[in-house]
Amino acid sequence: MTSTVPAPSTRTAEGSALQAVFLDMDGTLVDTEGFWWEVEAEVFADLGHVLDEAWRDVVVGGPMTRSAGYLIEVTGADITLPEVTVLLNDRFEKRIGRGVPLMPGAARLLAELAAHEVPTALVSASHRRIIDRVLETLGRDMFTLTVAGDEVARTKPHPDPYLHAAALLGATPGRCAVVEDTATGVAAAEAAGCRVVAVPSVAPIAPARGRVVVGSLEEVDLAFLTTLITRMN
Repeated sequence: MTSTVPAPSTRTAEGSALQAVFLDMDGTLVDTEGFWWEVEAEVFADLGHVLDEAWRDVVVGGPMTRSAGYLIEVTGADITLPEVTVLLNDRFEKRIGRGVPLMPGAARLLAELAAHEVPTALVSASHRRIIDRVLETLGRDMFTLTVAGDEVARTKPHPDPYLHAAALLGATPGRCAVVEDTATGVAAAEAAGCRVVAVPSVAPIAPARGRVVVGSLEEVDLAFLTTLITRMN
């Protein structure tokens, strides 16, 4: 039932103040952050440039326009942003065609949320074409709706994707739990007023007010997310 249209009714978890759960995709549900870096390195190698490993923390988790634009700037590659965006998406789509590994605990968490009919949205900075391919592994029926980075005027680190998801579900952002793996995604969720569970994938994320940091999704379940909401409100 993946769409940008909410289900007819929005239920909360039984006896809970939790109204919805929003999940990032790359590095949160699927182990693909490394894939993106590999693809970026390959594309820029074809253009005659070697990427510095130090740049990885800069580009991880952000919208492609920011990541690709940064790499063009620091390498001086002779290519436009629209051109390199097509190359990156093409190469990444081909890469995930060979399989998308789930992060530990992802399948269990999605199954639990579905079993309790908790409104669940996939909110990613990746483009729609990439999300649709990954959903072949994750399962489209696991999500009430999905929001892609190329479907909002401003994607992460701006709050727009999460505000959009909350509006479609008729949910209050402060009663929505977000699971993210990067500082960029965390910034977007917090700017939207959501409660955040950070599961760092590439770079560390420090705990903060309204935010809990865990080692993996295996530490996250419905009870955990519910507590995150109730103790913060």
